[in-house]
Amino acid sequence: MAGREAGLKSRIMSTTTRIVKLGADGGMRVPQALLKAADLGERVNVRVEPGRLVVTAVESDQQARRGWADAARAMRALGDDRLLDSPQATSFDDQEWEW
Repeated sequence: MAGREAGLKSRIMSTTTRIVKLGADGGMRVPQALLKAADLGERVNVRVEPGRLVVTAVESDQQARRGWADAARAMRALGDDRLLDSPQATSFDDQEWEW
């Protein structure tokens, strides 16, 4: 994200558009040049701030899970990675599973 933000800071773009009625909702057209410059992808987060809507890219699953492997290793080192429930054999385990 830092690279994306740095690129946007060096090339600020803006436009004026109208909010239009889309059924019971409102919408707006965003020029293709702005979409390309923002590099948001298909899914975005929209949050409300006083007097503005802020649109940001949705983090990928990989970014959202950043640090999980390190956290799992730290849990293992502390012995805090045990199962919360005891294992329960099922009929699949007893009758169908082949080793």
